[in-house]
Amino acid sequence: MKRFAWVVNLVLFVGTLLAFCLPLSNSVTKSASASEEGAVAQKETKPLVASKSEVEYCTPELKAVLKRVLQSCGLIGGGRRGCQPDEVKNIAQISDEDFNALFKPLSKRGGLILFDIGKDELDDEAKKLIEDLWADRRGASYFFIVARASTDGPAVKNRALSHRRANSILFHLQQTFKDPDMEKQVGLLWLGEEFAQLGKDFCEWRRNRPDVPCKEEFINRSAVISWIDCRL
Repeated sequence: MKRFAWVVNLVLFVGTLLAFCLPLSNSVTKSASASEEGAVAQKETKPLVASKSEVEYCTPELKAVLKRVLQSCGLIGGGRRGCQPDEVKNIAQISDEDFNALFKPLSKRGGLILFDIGKDELDDEAKKLIEDLWADRRGASYFFIVARASTDGPAVKNRALSHRRANSILFHLQQTFKDPDMEKQVGLLWLGEEFAQLGKDFCEWRRNRPDVPCKEEFINRSAVISWIDCRL
């Protein structure tokens, strides 16, 4: 009889122990699952940063040039967003060489959008290149659209044409991505034929018409687009 009572007590003890441990086990499992979900969320929201090579590209001298352009064109300090040739040259006090120095190291980061003579319409390849480059942000702060025109025709007409070309890219970005912060990120410059014409060292850039011969006449009928990764 005593042996039977001992067995009963043992069964009751084990049952009580199991009843206590099961909720604790479930709680630990839920906690671990929540921790894993939190880790995944943290991984997904981790901010992107510029690559090492692009950080090294941002020398103090280049940052000084970039800051003057951003201030003159309204991206820093407010005001109207955009710059035309005399503003870049006189207000920002930047030479053609200094201005193009902003973009030359970004041949793998940016692109050239080529246009037909006297036109500002985007072809399908241009739209795809614009969308690909905008999506490849990598944590950068500023996206530049720098439109030009070749030296054919009057300078005033070419300045207006380059403005329309810059706007056609901006409008396509706005319609495609609908980003409410886009106005704070895009630097819009229209330089006509008067400032910072491109040389053949820009021929290595990706462009929407790779089969077009890379002559200065053709590559200046274009817009340079690129994120710039420098932190000011």
